[in-house]
Amino acid sequence: MPGDDASNYMIPNSVPICKLECGVAFNGLSEREKKYAHHLSRACTDGALVCLLQTSPESPAIFMLLQAIFHHEDNLDELKSLLNERHNISSEDFQAFLTYAAGFYSNMGNYKSFGDTKILPAIPHNKLETIVMASKAFANSEELISSLWKSCGEQIYSLGKRVKELGLGEKGLSTYYSSNITQEDIALVQECMDANKLSPYNTRLFKLADNKYELRLASVETGAYNEGIDDPTLACLGVNQHKSCEVNITRGDYCHLMKRVVDSLSKAKEFAANENEEKMLEHYVKSFQTGSINAHKDGSRSWVKDKGPIVETYIGFIESYRDPFGVRGEFEGFVAMVNKDMSAKFGKLVENAQDFLKLLPWGSDYEKDVFLQPDFTSLDVLTFAGSGVPAGINIPNYDDIRQNEGFKNVCLGNVLSTRVNDQKITFLTAEDAELYAELKAPSFNVQVGLHELLGHGSGKLFSENEDGTLNFDKTKVTNMLTNEPITSWYKANETWDSKFSTIASTYEECRAESVGLHLCLDRHILSIFGHEGRAADDIIYINWLNMVRAGLCGLEFYSPENGAWKQAHMNARYVILQVLREAGEGFVTIEETVDETDKKPDLIIKLDRSKIETIGREAMSKFLMKLQLYKSTGDFEEGHKMYAGYSHVNEEMLSWRGIVLARKEPRRILVQSDTALVNGDVVLRDYEDSTCGVCQSFAKKYDGHDRELEELWRAEQLFHDYC
Repeated sequence: MPGDDASNYMIPNSVPICKLECGVAFNGLSEREKKYAHHLSRACTDGALVCLLQTSPESPAIFMLLQAIFHHEDNLDELKSLLNERHNISSEDFQAFLTYAAGFYSNMGNYKSFGDTKILPAIPHNKLETIVMASKAFANSEELISSLWKSCGEQIYSLGKRVKELGLGEKGLSTYYSSNITQEDIALVQECMDANKLSPYNTRLFKLADNKYELRLASVETGAYNEGIDDPTLACLGVNQHKSCEVNITRGDYCHLMKRVVDSLSKAKEFAANENEEKMLEHYVKSFQTGSINAHKDGSRSWVKDKGPIVETYIGFIESYRDPFGVRGEFEGFVAMVNKDMSAKFGKLVENAQDFLKLLPWGSDYEKDVFLQPDFTSLDVLTFAGSGVPAGINIPNYDDIRQNEGFKNVCLGNVLSTRVNDQKITFLTAEDAELYAELKAPSFNVQVGLHELLGHGSGKLFSENEDGTLNFDKTKVTNMLTNEPITSWYKANETWDSKFSTIASTYEECRAESVGLHLCLDRHILSIFGHEGRAADDIIYINWLNMVRAGLCGLEFYSPENGAWKQAHMNARYVILQVLREAGEGFVTIEETVDETDKKPDLIIKLDRSKIETIGREAMSKFLMKLQLYKSTGDFEEGHKMYAGYSHVNEEMLSWRGIVLARKEPRRILVQSDTALVNGDVVLRDYEDSTCGVCQSFAKKYDGHDRELEELWRAEQLFHDYC
């Protein structure tokens, strides 16, 4: 397809590098709070190594290779000069090496966390090999470096159909599964898990032979079930017969890394501020020790009760975006400090949430019986360990806790405030681009707040309990589109993720984004964020314009070869673009044109701001009703049919995708600070906002060669070869 060449998998040297500032917030902590934050950060950082094993077979080897190089090079300018003088490696080539390394580190693997496509070095294979072999690391550890390079050197550059992007079977690569597995295999084993009430969040699945599988749970412990585990769902450990297949459920996946997470969480517990934090950490330790998701859920319950902490954190197997089947969680963890000024605004949003929910287009029957007012804080991130850093989070992802006990919203303020000032704003008129540059950040603050609190926090799931009772009145609840009685709901043990699996993440992100667009039209909400009068009108316009533009730019994340979307949020925004274009009456138009400067094909978006509160509101209202109806009733068939229709990329859009790819701007890379214990005191370590700074930060975070990671990786290689 147009534009699908190797350069589209490379991160250019022009990629913006931005520093994630947290010094003011961190320095405001007490010594006890700093030690709490430090040990939590250590748990998150060690746990994030799991992402390497969850991404690709070669990612751990690439990581160890890069770590060895940057550990041994005290002065990267010295290495650059040596390579230039003795090996004819230009400054541009060396910078391409640093850019690749920074991109790899920031995604915790050689696939982009935002888009799931492979990352290639913008430097030839032979030159990268020269850099590796000329390094001090090679001089000091020739056998190790040679072994690592032999294991990953070719795979780094491979761009065959199956390794271009993450996926399943012939459509992509996934180390959540063995390479011989099919979607039918996964669904079959999922039935076995459902029968045993076993969550897939912390699991991986491998096919040993026809109708024979190994299901691995992440844990320190490797033995079979015993009474001391105190979790009946783990009684299924060992061989299980289900229909015509055999499923051997084992523990001990990532065992060495889980041990390090447990040790750091146990140390953090000594500095917890209250009983809720102590219990939270106790349950997390139990979860990572034994493999029990029920224990993690208990930890999440304590976390939800911990209102307004000074140091906020969450850790575990959380988001299922990168699982091709949509149910297995990627490891992530964050530690952050509360930004009191912005949190006060979010607090006002929470206080009025009951009234704002009434503005949504579905009736009270489709809303939770009681809105469980969540903690909603703006945080300055100290550590976000995993494959990427979001702008906002709504967790936990456990449906039963969210529906009946509560949840939290966090907006990552220092992520939102990190701006790239010199990047060109594509696909907008000059006038719109000027206003967009001025108001994108404040309008996005509004959207993130509404998306997390009233998007993910709204809506009821109609469900049946194990005793046959329903959580709704079957005689009163009707289909909001037809006014007929509803005919479907979630059966016992069915969840949103298990029911909608492959589209659950993007569908829910679309629902949350749509809620944000719909509710940002309310002037009371905008006044909470400090926007009044004409300024409020401009915020609305830019918020809607940003969504339309994001939908067009989202074409970058569509794979024509596989007919699949590779990023949940961008799929969601594309769907919203299609809904708004479908509204007609000239509300949203996209025109093909030629750029006056470079004389190359271009696109211009036009949004009629005079129709946002009429045509736009009506389109969003109707769409939201459909989204909520199918989600509430568990109607996957109709929900999938609708969502797939709006996700379709026709020939016109495919041609525009080529223009989008030609004009795409690189996604920023963030440099994070970290902490260290020096003479018993916690100190904050900062790094410069450059690719060199990114590489040095990771060399400092992980001290020396990681033999435990190497052991896990080598065992993994043998197992993948066997499968």
